[in-house]
Amino acid sequence: MPDNGRVLIVTGASSGIGAALARAAAGAGYRVAIVARRAERLEEVARAIRDGGGAVVSVVGDVTADDMPARIVSTTLGSFGRIDAVVNNAGSGAFGALLEQTDAAIEAQWRLHVVAPLKLSRAALPHLEAVRGQLVFLGSGIARVPLPNYGAYALAKAAIRAAATQLRRELRDRGVAVKYVDPGLVATEFHKAMGIERASEVPAASPDAVARAILRGIARRSAVVNAVPLHTGVAVLGEWCAMLADPFIISRLSPRRAASPPPVTLSGAEGRQPPPVTLSAVEGRQAPTSFEAALAPVARRMERIKLPAQVLRNALVPGATVELNALAMQWAGMPNKNERAALREALDALAAAGYLEPLGDETWKVTRGADT
Repeated sequence: MPDNGRVLIVTGASSGIGAALARAAAGAGYRVAIVARRAERLEEVARAIRDGGGAVVSVVGDVTADDMPARIVSTTLGSFGRIDAVVNNAGSGAFGALLEQTDAAIEAQWRLHVVAPLKLSRAALPHLEAVRGQLVFLGSGIARVPLPNYGAYALAKAAIRAAATQLRRELRDRGVAVKYVDPGLVATEFHKAMGIERASEVPAASPDAVARAILRGIARRSAVVNAVPLHTGVAVLGEWCAMLADPFIISRLSPRRAASPPPVTLSGAEGRQPPPVTLSAVEGRQAPTSFEAALAPVARRMERIKLPAQVLRNALVPGATVELNALAMQWAGMPNKNERAALREALDALAAAGYLEPLGDETWKVTRGADT
């Protein structure tokens, strides 16, 4: 794809590979539509692109929301008039043994890494056909070699790898190129957000290097992009070795919990901290994540927008239904986009920890209370 002002959609563009790809693509002459939940971070990326003379439009929202594919496509067409490539990059992990993850946590991984990319690809397909465009799916070495305690993330990445191959064959005669990207181990926020330490045995690649590899793959219409060939080679070797690799994988590559972050600072009646997460002496399994630990990844965001933890604590009435708009109105009266997005992140964090079970796009059922 030559530098002629073509249009690239990048999801998960507020940080990491997505942000690096958006900046690199704009620098190479692409017009870029960037998508992410974190409005402030997304605006930082957009500002950097505009300051560099690039053309960019932002779409703030969760890619798993039912209305997002149509919003992303219509916003991109309204701003730039065409779509040449869609890079499905949005993703996150959830630490835990597969059978100990809740139904909600497993479903959330499937919706984020498989359902959402396919929905967006379907919405963009007619416009990609018109210009012989491209679909790009970000995978992981874990799709080849699942690692313990990555829960449903490994399954979802294996599924999107298979989907990319299937779509490549189905869409070939329609002029749409499909590529699968194995990014390798990358120095991003991914592992920190999961609450684990990045493997020290393998040197991490920079997001900028991976972004350049993806752009080269788009230019060449490659079917597969191995952004860090050495990392992919190791994964292939692990896949070929099958059970022979299990002892090494279990002992050396299984993720380790990162050092516990400071507890969320609460005031007044909230100042009483529940007992820390412990291991059951009988079963040896990790006890359910505490309310404070569940919110730790979004604690700073909550502090910035003055979202009290008590608002969420009060909403966790087992069996009740939590609706995003109603809770936002109850808390902030007339919430702005940043407040609404932050509340959504907090509710997603509670869902990942097993407190909520998704019922719809912005509705959850409470499965356990804050102190249970």
